[in-house]
Amino acid sequence: MKLLLNFKKEREDLGKPVNKLTNILPFYTYIKLCIALLLLIVNCFNLQAQDLPYNSNKKYPIGKIKVQGNTSFAELTIINFSGLRKGQEINIPGEEIGSAIKKLWGTKLFNNIEIYLAKIQNDSAYLEIRLADLPQLNDLKVNGVKKSKIEGVIKDNKLKKGTKVTENLITTTKNFLTRKYKKDGFLNTKVHINTIDIKDSIKTSRVNMVLNIDKGTKVKISDITFTGNNAVSDKKLRKAMKSTKKINRLRVLKRSKFIDSAYQADLSSVIDKFKENGYRDARIISDSLIYNDDKTISLQINVNEGDPYTFGDIKFIGNTVYTDRELSNILRIRKGDTYNGVLLQKRIADNSKPDGNDLTNLYQNNGYLFSSIRQVEVSADDNVIDMEIRITEGKPAYFNNVSVVGNDKTNDHVVYRTLRTRPGGLYSKALVVRTVRELGQLGFFDAQEISPDFKNPNPVEGTIDMEYSVKETGSSQIELQGGYGGGGFIGTLGLSFNNFSIKDIFKKEAYKPIPMGDGQRLALRLQASRFYQTYSFQFSEPWLGGKKPVQFSTSISHTKQFLYDYINRRADKSRSFNITGITFGLAKRLTVPDDFFTLSNAISYQRYDLNNYNTGLFTFGDGFSNNLSYTVGLSRDNTSVDPIFPTGGSKFSATAELSFPYSAVNGVDYTALKEERNENQSILGSVSSTDLERTNAQNRISEIDQERYNWLEFYKVNFKGEWYTEITKNLVLRPLIEFGFLGAYNNDRGVIPFERFFVGGDGLGTYSLDGREAIQLRGYPNQSLSTQDGGTIYNKYSLELRYPITLKASAKIYGAAFVEAGNSYNSFKDFNPFNVKRSAGLGVRIFMPAFGLLGIDFGHGFDNALGETGKHGWETHFIIGQQF
Repeated sequence: MKLLLNFKKEREDLGKPVNKLTNILPFYTYIKLCIALLLLIVNCFNLQAQDLPYNSNKKYPIGKIKVQGNTSFAELTIINFSGLRKGQEINIPGEEIGSAIKKLWGTKLFNNIEIYLAKIQNDSAYLEIRLADLPQLNDLKVNGVKKSKIEGVIKDNKLKKGTKVTENLITTTKNFLTRKYKKDGFLNTKVHINTIDIKDSIKTSRVNMVLNIDKGTKVKISDITFTGNNAVSDKKLRKAMKSTKKINRLRVLKRSKFIDSAYQADLSSVIDKFKENGYRDARIISDSLIYNDDKTISLQINVNEGDPYTFGDIKFIGNTVYTDRELSNILRIRKGDTYNGVLLQKRIADNSKPDGNDLTNLYQNNGYLFSSIRQVEVSADDNVIDMEIRITEGKPAYFNNVSVVGNDKTNDHVVYRTLRTRPGGLYSKALVVRTVRELGQLGFFDAQEISPDFKNPNPVEGTIDMEYSVKETGSSQIELQGGYGGGGFIGTLGLSFNNFSIKDIFKKEAYKPIPMGDGQRLALRLQASRFYQTYSFQFSEPWLGGKKPVQFSTSISHTKQFLYDYINRRADKSRSFNITGITFGLAKRLTVPDDFFTLSNAISYQRYDLNNYNTGLFTFGDGFSNNLSYTVGLSRDNTSVDPIFPTGGSKFSATAELSFPYSAVNGVDYTALKEERNENQSILGSVSSTDLERTNAQNRISEIDQERYNWLEFYKVNFKGEWYTEITKNLVLRPLIEFGFLGAYNNDRGVIPFERFFVGGDGLGTYSLDGREAIQLRGYPNQSLSTQDGGTIYNKYSLELRYPITLKASAKIYGAAFVEAGNSYNSFKDFNPFNVKRSAGLGVRIFMPAFGLLGIDFGHGFDNALGETGKHGWETHFIIGQQF
C-alpha cells in the first residue's frame, strides 16, 4: 500500500537539545533507536514486497474511495468534504490528492489525515482515507486567575463547551494569554494547557482541558540607564519615555511596570528627543533587559548620537496661493536654527491638534482639501540641512452634499441649522471641527460618537460630500437632588425636557412620551426642606424665529421660607418670607471678537413679602420689597466636544445685574433717614430709654427700612473663568476662579439685604430663597463660611484633576481630585483675596441621561468654619441632579 500524503503533526519534543553535561545518549535511547531502525527495515521490505505497479505519468480514474478511522461522520460526508469522487481522473501522486487533504483540514473537524493508494485494478485507482475526528471540548478548568475573570478568559479565547480542540487553538490560547498578562506588567507569565481524553460509550471524541495560568509577580523597572549620550542627559531621555518609568514612590500617575509594546514605542521617543536637539542621525545600537535579584529589571540602552545638525536654506516649491513669507510665518523655522525633525513635522502637519497652526491646516482651512505637503532634504553638507517644502495645492474643494444620519428624535432643521458646513460652501477643516463640537454641545447626541465622514471626493471637479453620523442620547431628565444644609435635609424633584417641541404640545400623536425634537428646553422644579419651599418653571428657545442663534428664555418661580426658631430649632410656620419672580431673557451669539462670544440680556422682577419675619438683616417683619433689575452678561465658551467631560478650551463669563437708581430721582433724603435711623438705634441701645421709647424707636426704624427697601437699589457683578487642559490622554486639569461683588449706588441708603453670597458646601439652593447665591466650596457645611446675613463680596479658587472611567452614552463616569479655597466678606474693608478657607478631597461624577449628573465628594476643610475654633475636617457632599 502506498502512502500518498501524510499531514500528521510533529511531536513538540522533537528538536530539543541533548544533555549538555554529558553529551552522551542514555542506554535506553540506543535501544529505542535500534528498534526504530529494525521497524524501518521491515517497513521498507513490506513496501517493496507490496509495491503496486502504476505509472506516475499516467492518469487513473478513481474506482472506489474507502474511509477508515475514529470518526462519527458518514463515509459519504467525508468523501464530499475531500472533493474527490468516483470516476475522477487523478495523477498518482498529484495535485488532486494534495487538494483533498487541504479541504479536509479546512473543515477544522479532523486530524491525522492520510490518503493511501490501496490498489490498482483494471487501470482504476482505489483510495483509502484515514483520519480521526478532532476532539470536542467537554469541560474546562482554569487555574491561576480570579473566579470573576474566568468567564472573560473563556469568551476571549472561544473555549466554550463543544469547541473543536486543535493544536492551533491550544497555541493561540497560550500566546493570547501570555501577551495579555505581559501587557499588564506580568513579564514572567507562563501558560500551560493539558488535555485529557474522555473514555466513555459516546462515539464522539471529547476531552477535558486544564488551563493553568501562572502570572507571577509584576515586573517593575528599578533603573533605566543610557550609554553613548553626551548631548542629551539621562534625565531628559527618561522623561521622553512616556510609558516606561523606573520605580518612584512619589509618582502616582505613571506606574513602573514593564510592558514591551510601550517600551518599543518609548525607544522611538528617545530617538525623537535626539532629533529635537539637532541629532538627526541618532540611533539605538542595542538595548538590554537585566533581571535583578530583587525580581525587578534594569534597562540599559546604548545609543549613538551622531553629529549635531542645523537648518540651512528652506525653500517652498509649488506654492501659488500663499507667498513664501506667509508660509515661513507659519513654519517659524529659520536658517541657522538647531535641526529639529519633530518640530518640523508638527509645523507641517500636527496630527495631535486638529486645529493646530500648521501649513496643512492653512491650506485645509481655505478650501485646499486635496493639497499635499512634504519635506525633502536636498543637502546635508557640513551638517547643514537644506530643505525643500514641496507643495501640491490641487483645486479648491467645495461641499456638494452635506447630510446628517442618526437623528431619529431630533428634527432635521434643528441639526442642520447647527452645521457650519453648507452645500456649495468652500471646504474648511476648521468648520468641520467646529461643527462636530457644536453638535456635541447640543446635548442631544453622544459627543463621543459624532463622526464626520468624507464621501465621494473628486479632486478633478473639486467637490466633496460630507456626512455627519450622530447617535441620539436621552435628552429628558428626572432631577433628584439631595443634601444636608441649613439645619435639615434639602430635597429637589424636577423634570427637565432638553429637546422639547412646544409647537406639538397639542398633538396627541407627538407624545412619545413627550413632544420632542425642536431643541427647546422646558423644566419644572420643586425644592423643599423643613425651612423653605421653591417652585419654578423655565422655558427656553435657542433659535428665536428659527433664522439666527438668538436664545429666548423665561422663568417663573415662587419661594416660601419659614423663620428658624433658635429655641426649639424648628421652622416657625407662622412666620414666613415669600418671593414671587418672573424673568425674560435674550442671548445672542456674536461675531466679534469671534463667534464663541455670547451677549445676554435679561429683565427680572421679584416681589418679596414678609409675614411677621423679623431678622437682624432687615427690621420690618411685615411688609414688602420690589426688585426690578436688568442683567447683562458677556461670555465665551470654546470648550471641546463633550459638555460633560471637556478636554480642552475655556469658559469665561462676566455679568452685571443693575437696578434703577431710584435714589437719584425720587427726592428722598437718605442722608437724613440714615441719621434718623442711627438716632433711633441709639435709643434702642440706651440703658436709660423707657419701654415706650424703645417701642417707638423700633417702629420708626421699621418704617425707615420699609422706605429704604420698597424698591431695591443695587448693582451686582460676577466673574467666572475656567480652563480645561489635557495633560496626558484623558487626564484633564481644570483651574477655576470666581469673584462676586454686591454694591450700592447710594451709601446712605446702604447695601440691600437680598442677593447676597453664601459660601460653603455643595452649592444647593443656588439663586433661591431671598435671592441669595450659594457658592460651592467643598469640605465645609453648606453656607457655613458666610455670616447669617450673607456676604457682599466673595472669591473662590479651585483646581480639579479629572480622569474618565467610562465615557459611554449610557453612563459617563469620571473621578476627580480637587483643592479649593474661598471666602466671603461683608465689605471691601474686610476683603483680602488671600484670606481664604482651604479644602481638598476626592470625588466621583456619574452622568446618566435620565437623571443628569450624580456624584459624591469627600472634602477635608483645613480651616475653621464660622463658630468653630479648629479645622473643620472631613465633610461628605452628595450631588444628585444636573450641576455642571
